[in-house]
Amino acid sequence: MLDRINEISGVKLGADGYLDDFWPNFRKIDDVFWKLERVQSFREAGEPSWDVMLEGDWDRSLKLIDDRRAHEGTASVARRRLRIVEHPVTPYLRWEMHVLALRVATAEHVRVLDAQEVADLEVGRRLPELVLLGTSVMYEVTYDSSGTHSGARRIDDPEVIAACRGELDKLFTAGEEFRAYYEREIVPLPVPQVTI
Repeated sequence: MLDRINEISGVKLGADGYLDDFWPNFRKIDDVFWKLERVQSFREAGEPSWDVMLEGDWDRSLKLIDDRRAHEGTASVARRRLRIVEHPVTPYLRWEMHVLALRVATAEHVRVLDAQEVADLEVGRRLPELVLLGTSVMYEVTYDSSGTHSGARRIDDPEVIAACRGELDKLFTAGEEFRAYYEREIVPLPVPQVTI
């Protein structure tokens, strides 16, 4: 089902419409919050640590990420994130992995899966970026050609959501625990060179 999300009908939402729809549904979540991340590079305009990294100050970027620790609470619902990774790791992904290290310490269970492990699901197109709010709402999050968030498609079909949750469970189980991957593959890397 994950490989056929683009064929499923959904309600198109712009970036603001997505957030307006997301938060009331998040407050009513009835089970696990899931996130599937597949794209390797995004633009995080307005995110201070990202902006500082783009200016070339990697140490300050990491400090700003670490400073968020005081503001991160514990999760009120179970949160699982599956991060698909290609090698070599992009500068964006290197930055995001440091953000995820903070989330793993406070609120989320994150696992990493090499893109080669999902190749059989990606014939013709990559897996989608997905957010599932329990058993009732799923969003295919969309981005424009520059990697900037542009909105989402909301999918409410309970059978589709159940099928996606089952597939995510299997992929999550196959993935590597975040901390081991992070320490081995991300921490030793040199400062990323970012071009805008």
